[in-house]
Amino acid sequence: TASWLREHTDAPTTQRAYLRDLHTWLMWCSDADIDPRTARRPDAAAWAEHLASASSPATGRPLAASTRARMLAAVSSWYGYLLSLDEDLVIRNPIAPLRRPTVAANQSATVGLTAHQARALIAAADADPHRAALRTRAAIRLLLEVGLRVAEVCGLDVADYGHNRGHRTLRYTAKGQRTMTRAVHPDTATSLDAYLAHRAATAGIAVDELVGPLLVTTSGARLDQPALFRLVRRLARAAQLPAWRQLSPHSLRHSFATIYLDHGGNLRDLQDALGHASPT
Repeated sequence: TASWLREHTDAPTTQRAYLRDLHTWLMWCSDADIDPRTARRPDAAAWAEHLASASSPATGRPLAASTRARMLAAVSSWYGYLLSLDEDLVIRNPIAPLRRPTVAANQSATVGLTAHQARALIAAADADPHRAALRTRAAIRLLLEVGLRVAEVCGLDVADYGHNRGHRTLRYTAKGQRTMTRAVHPDTATSLDAYLAHRAATAGIAVDELVGPLLVTTSGARLDQPALFRLVRRLARAAQLPAWRQLSPHSLRHSFATIYLDHGGNLRDLQDALGHASPT
């Protein structure tokens, strides 16, 4: 299974997602007293039917068609890899014959924000009374004003924050393990500078002596994705946004794109900023 993950993708985030998908299938087989090595097409169809009525543990909402399609694809890929080894590990791929959920390539189920709501969320971050308020202001702006993915934000190091041609810049690892560099919005740079200055002062060192993750917890560990998810929900609720229960860090990246287009932005420039291979 580890070899399958390494050969299938180099992206750690995708590897973790596929491993979770495989774990879901194997646990379902265990609960149903089915040996996954000899599972049949009706068994896989029963699992797919179960997924259609299951809820996401993160949001409590029904699994999106795209999520279910990815789960089926991941498990099917696993079976395909085992069959290719020709070592009689499994006798068939029970997932392959199944019809996958239809996913519209040009539509998104992500809930976004209007420009007014985005300003309200930033105001809530600026007014946050928690002791990590400076980090909060920087994190929200990285998602909303720079449009980074949550994994990209969490993966940033202090060394990735630099200067180029008069701009503050961020170097980050994008989807597909591509290294990209983006100019930072001036407000985001101001928030990051204030956060790093406070962090350095607390540690009794100069800012240029800081090392490690860009955003850290109070214990010095790297800020993770679940923490950012909770942060977005908490601030959205404080901002009294009507859809706060449905918002996620990806909602802010989505909003970065739609607000930019609503204000007359160029689609090609947006494609480059988001790191998308296609403008679709």
